[in-house]
Amino acid sequence: MYKAISANKRNTVIIMAAFIGLVGAIGWAFSYVYGGGNNSIAFWVIAGAAVYALIQYFAAGKLAVAMTGAEEIQKNDNPRLYRIVENLAITTGMPTPKVYIINDPAPNAFATGRDPQHAIVAATSGILDIMSDRELEAVMAHEMSHVRNYDIRVSMIAFGLVSAIGILSDIAMRMMFFGDNRRDNNANPIILVVGIILIILAPIIAAMIQMAISRQREYLADASGVMTTRDSEGLADALEKLRQYGRPMQKQSSASAHLFISNPLKPGFLSGLFSTHPPLEERIARLHQNANKF
Repeated sequence: MYKAISANKRNTVIIMAAFIGLVGAIGWAFSYVYGGGNNSIAFWVIAGAAVYALIQYFAAGKLAVAMTGAEEIQKNDNPRLYRIVENLAITTGMPTPKVYIINDPAPNAFATGRDPQHAIVAATSGILDIMSDRELEAVMAHEMSHVRNYDIRVSMIAFGLVSAIGILSDIAMRMMFFGDNRRDNNANPIILVVGIILIILAPIIAAMIQMAISRQREYLADASGVMTTRDSEGLADALEKLRQYGRPMQKQSSASAHLFISNPLKPGFLSGLFSTHPPLEERIARLHQNANKF
């Protein structure tokens, strides 16, 4: 189990390094294609994206609640869910998060919060209906692991880098086609073509890297959640129910989709490639394969 957690953390670091390398590459392509006189634009765009991601980081909880229509509950409103969350908080030594319920028949759950002191966990009415106490505990342990692993911080860094890459690519394309043609006429045509291709493909590559980061954090939350409950079969059974009864949520937003235990969006073209979640079948298989290690 500890090897699985270490591997997931290591993979996230590698992917983040690749992400930063992509930002540097597009900055190089931008300066080379446009002549090197506008390097300051790239730095300003990256700084702006970082500020925007920072705002998102601190407002993530409120935004997620607003986008999903979740309503905060107290222990008397739903003792079953609240006590499960409360017991898990005691087990892990973290403060009890605010607990929300989403009135939606689609079985799902999410957690957000920049740290354990500002955590929110939410479950849909659909998941409360189909899960046993054992399975619901496994789901909530998974969600609270996202907070303990500071996944919202990782996802916001990735979000800021994606924003920077997208804006840089858009600016570069506009300057190439609508600028005053100040590019170096002696530029190597091969390098010029490579730079243009990189600028065009960078946003797509960035989105795929962001999805890879999110998938690694899901694997990590699975392992960390089982580490809390010592019950890999409980989470495997819960994910199997999500696979069987899962459906798109009534209120959908791609901005908050990565927060949920199961993809809440309606499947579409290339949804597997750009999904923020690894396939449920693969997650279930991993849990079964590592059951004796947990």
